[in-house]
Amino acid sequence: MDRLKEFKNSKERFLLLRAGNILLWMFVVTTAAAVLHYVPVAYRAFIERNASLLRGLLPVAAAEFILFWIGIIIVYVTSGQLGIRTRVLGVVFGMVPVANLIMLFLILRITGKEAGTELARCRLNREREAEKLCQTRYPLLMVHGVFFRDSSHFNYWGRIPDELMKNGATIYYGEHQSAASVDDSAKELEQRILQIVRETGCEKVNVIAHSKGGLDMRTAIAKTSAAPYVASLTTVNTPHRGCEFADYLLNKIPESQQQSVASAYNLAASKLGDTDPDFMSAVRDLTYESCSRRNETVKDVEGVYYQSVGSVLSKPSAGQFPLNMTYHLVNLFDGKNDGLVGEKSFPWGSSFLMLSTPGKRGISHGDMIDLNREDFDGFDVREFYVQLVSDLKRKGF
Repeated sequence: MDRLKEFKNSKERFLLLRAGNILLWMFVVTTAAAVLHYVPVAYRAFIERNASLLRGLLPVAAAEFILFWIGIIIVYVTSGQLGIRTRVLGVVFGMVPVANLIMLFLILRITGKEAGTELARCRLNREREAEKLCQTRYPLLMVHGVFFRDSSHFNYWGRIPDELMKNGATIYYGEHQSAASVDDSAKELEQRILQIVRETGCEKVNVIAHSKGGLDMRTAIAKTSAAPYVASLTTVNTPHRGCEFADYLLNKIPESQQQSVASAYNLAASKLGDTDPDFMSAVRDLTYESCSRRNETVKDVEGVYYQSVGSVLSKPSAGQFPLNMTYHLVNLFDGKNDGLVGEKSFPWGSSFLMLSTPGKRGISHGDMIDLNREDFDGFDVREFYVQLVSDLKRKGF
């Protein structure tokens, strides 16, 4: 398992991806040349009923067949950007004239760009390796949002932690439940921070918290014994002022349906590791009303550096299912949003950065944690976090 993980993040994988891409381009070029050269030969063989001429074409066809299948298997196995849909469409339309060419050139474009991007990233990390850009004074504690858990099989933060560690970061995770009230999550995070400090002697941690995790950490700092052990808190797409659309939904959806969904979620979460999941408490703590009350009592603690980041989608289809489903509803109540949280709710602390992209895409709630491991123009999420943590290092944290 460790070897597979190392391969997924290695230069060798992307060199192999480039090799597969090159083989497919060779197939395209040589097939085009062969068609131009051998079509007249095949036509003459057919007219003259010359079987020996046709047999002479078989080695060429076999070579092209082998070239194509080696190339396509390599890119299917090594590419992270093709996605399930493109792979399936490639298989479905593989024997459909014209459509198969369209899919082949799409695959070539995606894998060529991916190989070039990833190999450039490998070179960049190698060139700046000695700088240890992300080797902060205190280690990083990465805190997930609601309805997710920290897992060794599927990292909540996508490819971000590996990129940070390649640049010198030391990383820990919150390891708290997926769904609980803000106060209960804060207590869990308090114990996790005390554990890290006790076991490592690191004195403090720099916290990067996404979504509800930012509310959990602000509360942990303000209302538990964690404050002396937190150097900085960076909240990412956190609903500090709540989500007005959540108030609307809780008022409109019948109590019986709410409880039915909550019971199903709590049962599933308990089987996946939560000790005491509480779906409804987690949801209620995200409302505008709850956050307004909390902000009156949960104040910033002197000596802890607070900063925040937010992003907006330009259209819901740009985000990935299911975190883009509520875009229009959020837009109705909260204005511009990331698919879940309105832009007015993001700012907190002494520094705030709003992110988007040129053009029509924007950056979703899930994009900010690399949830779908998707590369797109205008925003490099891994490099963004490298520079974010590098800035914490420059500030002495």
